[in-house]
Amino acid sequence: MRTALFICFSLFLFSCKQSARHALVFQTDFGQKDGAVSAMKGVAFGISADLPIYDLTHEIPPFNIWEAAYRLEQTSRYWPEGTVFVSVVDPGVGSERKSVVLKTNTGHYFVTPDNGTLTLVAASMGIAEVREIDEAVNRRRGSGQSYTFHGRDVYAYTGARLAAGVIKFEEVGPKLPADVVRIAFAGAARLADGTLTGGIPVLDIQYGNVWTNIGDSTFKQLQVKAGDLLDVTFEKAGSFICRDTIPFVTTFAAVPEGAELAYLNSLMNLSFAINQGSFSDAHQVLSGPDWNVAIKKLNPVK
Repeated sequence: MRTALFICFSLFLFSCKQSARHALVFQTDFGQKDGAVSAMKGVAFGISADLPIYDLTHEIPPFNIWEAAYRLEQTSRYWPEGTVFVSVVDPGVGSERKSVVLKTNTGHYFVTPDNGTLTLVAASMGIAEVREIDEAVNRRRGSGQSYTFHGRDVYAYTGARLAAGVIKFEEVGPKLPADVVRIAFAGAARLADGTLTGGIPVLDIQYGNVWTNIGDSTFKQLQVKAGDLLDVTFEKAGSFICRDTIPFVTTFAAVPEGAELAYLNSLMNLSFAINQGSFSDAHQVLSGPDWNVAIKKLNPVK
């Protein structure tokens, strides 16, 4: 009887320990050509060999804080409450920028330099609390003289301890005001006087498709049907880049190979592409907080 009770109690403690673990998701601009990403994972594995570790991406363009912000917001909504994201795109490493952990109103955690990376998740998920990482406690042992790899020594270490339940959020460090450094950007898409305007936050980089922040519900206000033509103007920081007439269709197969199209992407945002080509390369349209698009509806294709 005692043996059975002991086994049941042990299983209960084991299940509690298991439930304390959360996924740890890494994002960097390091690429995979050297051992930097592996070093971060090694630090996390050293905290807990059972910690589930995943990659968001390590192909953020070097120093591109805005794209890091976008990829976090694009992806994190699909991960469960309690997931810990470690994002290291840190051109200011060694400067006065703070190392923080953001807890959102959705219960997600983001471990990162406070340099604008949190701009979009703070807006979409809300800020529950922000804490500065206390490096006297939450820093890899023996790394105090290393000043250029905080991703390994501070962020991976702290993120792994938080995800594994070794520390509670309150043990990360001192509480900060409920705000983060934010990158200025155009904001929500809008329709005014028959013209729909929005931003171009990111490219579908593998294929050169141009993704806007114009969601399905906003796009519907323009009353566009499949086959309608769109008059599209692209600008960067208020300067004209190009203007084009593009058909709106529902699938790439609706236009011939090499033809342009407007469509709703997997996030249900209006996007522009060339069937089996790169719209971005063809028109020199890129992405970022200073890129914008203006769209008017023309007549249907005859």
